[in-house]
Amino acid sequence: MFKVGCVFVPVTDLQRSKKWYEELLDVKLIDEWEGGAGFYFPSCPTQLGLVQVEKPQPTEFTIKGNRKNSYYNFLVDDLDEVYARFNENGVRTSEIDDFDGMKFFDFFDPDGNPFSVVNEVEGSPFHRDEVRKKQKQHY
Repeated sequence: MFKVGCVFVPVTDLQRSKKWYEELLDVKLIDEWEGGAGFYFPSCPTQLGLVQVEKPQPTEFTIKGNRKNSYYNFLVDDLDEVYARFNENGVRTSEIDDFDGMKFFDFFDPDGNPFSVVNEVEGSPFHRDEVRKKQKQHY
């Protein structure tokens, strides 16, 4: 059975990014290797890896025209609290938007890597409780 083990993010200044991700995303350092560092989320089994690169590299893809999408998003319990904290700390963010009850916004790390933050909508087929029901049906 497959699970997402780690998501890797390219960064140009590993030390700056380590501090930024620890302070703003609340990740905890697992270990470091030459040119990289691995972190865990206190409430999620997926890990985060930061990898030193020479120049910024895209963490998003183009959908159509100028519309872009990040490769993954972050799920949070209190989107408004995260939005306020990011803005208080000078993190560049988009405005909070709503899509069928799902609130979300984009933010950018020190290298300009774009990411999305979303909340879950009760009753949505993508809500973790609904996904768990589907998982139980198949295993």
